[in-house]
Amino acid sequence: MARHHGAFGDDAFGRFAEKTARFFGTPQYIVGQTIVVAAWIALNVVGGIHHWDPAPFIALNLIFSTQAAYAAPLILLAQTRQAERDKEHGELIDTKHTALEQASDERTRQIVELLNSNTTLTQQDKELTEQVAELTREIHALLTQQTNR
Repeated sequence: MARHHGAFGDDAFGRFAEKTARFFGTPQYIVGQTIVVAAWIALNVVGGIHHWDPAPFIALNLIFSTQAAYAAPLILLAQTRQAERDKEHGELIDTKHTALEQASDERTRQIVELLNSNTTLTQQDKELTEQVAELTREIHALLTQQTNR
């Protein structure tokens, strides 16, 4: 399969985007993020601890916004790369199917040609058999006439 070049190619950034997009969809990421958020909120709500991000958790929202600002393009890049691979794979399958269809059509044409040849030979065989039968009757009739004389 052909390799991509440029923004959607097989470069380090593209591979990083795909790995990151895959990671965002894992249960480990969701559980890990939930634990971090719960700890963040707990540490900023519990008394007696310095609250670096008091409610309404502006820093946490900023972190989520930044994460989303980077995650969305990385996921889109990964999807675009996958779509390109899927397109190439589909084109390869279409090419193979076309070649198979052409080979099948050629085989069918050859079979039809052989069947037509067989039909012609069968017809010729029938005609020759009829001619031999007619000649045999004529010879038999001539021999019968000569014997009767």
